[in-house]
Amino acid sequence: MSNTEIAPPEVHGGPGGTTSAVEVLTPRAVPLGGPRAMTVRRTLPQRQRSLIGAWCFVDHYGPDDTSATGGMDVPPHPHTGLATVSWLFTGEVEHRDSHGVHARVRPGELNLMTAGRGIAHSEVSTPGTSVLHGVQLWVALPDEARDGPRDFAHHAPEPVTLDDGATARVFLGSLAGSTSPVVTATPLLGAELLLEPGTRVVLAVDATFEHGLLVDRGQVSLQGQPLEPGELGSVRPGQTTLEIANGAGPARLVLLGGPPFGEQIVMWWNFVGRSHDEIVAFRAAWEAGSERFGGVEGYVGRDGRTGADTRLPAPTLPQATLRPRGNPE
Repeated sequence: MSNTEIAPPEVHGGPGGTTSAVEVLTPRAVPLGGPRAMTVRRTLPQRQRSLIGAWCFVDHYGPDDTSATGGMDVPPHPHTGLATVSWLFTGEVEHRDSHGVHARVRPGELNLMTAGRGIAHSEVSTPGTSVLHGVQLWVALPDEARDGPRDFAHHAPEPVTLDDGATARVFLGSLAGSTSPVVTATPLLGAELLLEPGTRVVLAVDATFEHGLLVDRGQVSLQGQPLEPGELGSVRPGQTTLEIANGAGPARLVLLGGPPFGEQIVMWWNFVGRSHDEIVAFRAAWEAGSERFGGVEGYVGRDGRTGADTRLPAPTLPQATLRPRGNPE
């Protein structure tokens, strides 16, 4: 998914943190597209925290009535230095990219696209989708991988039982004896959790990881801290277990994790870099139609447009110099 904000904020990331047990990150609403735009709830990045492990972008959307909003229609747009992680609860999205991949994103199935040095892709909800609901996540690539080749991976994890009334689908990393076969540039954890009413689970986790718990629905607490739907609870390294409790209704959660990202990044629009000059160069390359990103074949917008004129133009750079820095203490 593209960050389609007209004036995307400058976002910095790197080492840093907070001493509180659970940091609650509240979302901000961001419209994707025109006047009938689908709105997403964005919890990462923000000034309070830029990353959880290498996870640097969390968009949570739906349930979206596509008859009212038109659904998702993101024209060809670029990425550098990151990997996109698509995970749906309801609906279907058609993905096309300049690596030559044409795929469908379906509920319970991971699609991971690695941008490396540069990639372009489009995302369109399918005509049969009446309700669209899910998350779009980005992962920052470390320095040794960020100029690497484009890649794409798909995985449909089987559900595993956590406890009575709780199951998980582990799409990245390992949890509760389930391990995803998808290879990532840094250690990561990504899992969808389903909890029946009144369920409490204690998960054994890697103490070197930061963790984030995104609430899609439910009356949930993490380490005793209540979280509202749409909020992301962040836990710093040092915890060997995570206690998650649910209230009267069913809950659906997305658990993310990874070791603190040891590099400073600058993220602006759809690019992850290390300096202002890199971001300027990425933008110029996209606007010039550089082969750095390649072309997306077969995209047709809702208005019927296709071809080179459908490429999403880059927004104007801010007047200030983009500077890398760490998460606020």
